[in-house]
Amino acid sequence: MGMSKISLTLRVLAALLSYPSERLRGELSALVAALREEAALPAARQREIELLIARLRHIDALDCESEYVEVFDRGRATSLHLFEHVHGDSRDRGPALIDLAQTYEARGLILAPGELPDYLPVALEFASTLPAEEARAFLREMAHILNAISNALQKRESPYAAITGALLDLCGKETQTIKVVDDEPLDATWEEPAVFDGCSSRGQAASEQPIHLVRNATATRQTSPSNPHIPGVSP
Repeated sequence: MGMSKISLTLRVLAALLSYPSERLRGELSALVAALREEAALPAARQREIELLIARLRHIDALDCESEYVEVFDRGRATSLHLFEHVHGDSRDRGPALIDLAQTYEARGLILAPGELPDYLPVALEFASTLPAEEARAFLREMAHILNAISNALQKRESPYAAITGALLDLCGKETQTIKVVDDEPLDATWEEPAVFDGCSSRGQAASEQPIHLVRNATATRQTSPSNPHIPGVSP
């Protein structure tokens, strides 16, 4: 795919991984048009994504929302929070979140209050603001996490696996089969350690989570790092 643009595609994939609100479902036709305009994905993957979009468009709204919650909010294996797969609930997660937020801010972007920087749709929105090759390099840093999520989604036979597969396509990686560890019981999964009191990474999909990336007027491209990276996710 060389130097082809991927910005629109990343934004579409970020939207599709977000909670399927009424607003999002009303924009599905525009998402298809954006993917076709940029044509950054292999044809077979494009068809898979369009099948997912068709499903989101035609199934009952409550079924659509409950299915999303069941897939992404019922265990750690399919969590859309990157550091959930790296740090779990350890104390290392807090500093990693701060470092990642600073990576965004150094590029002139800041998160709205309450948004966690390791939420995959947020990371994809950030990547969409980068030049294509930098965006691909950014995705490659999280490729092992994307692969793990993809395996877990395939195990559940979820059509959302097409999205993680597409992200791996964009960064030049293939999905590698790995053993998916069964999720811990729900009661244990939802239990929060005191150190992250008030900063839950679970249960967030039960309501709409709009992404708000705001340009920081005080940041300049001249002082930005040339190769943004995700702190602490290297395999």
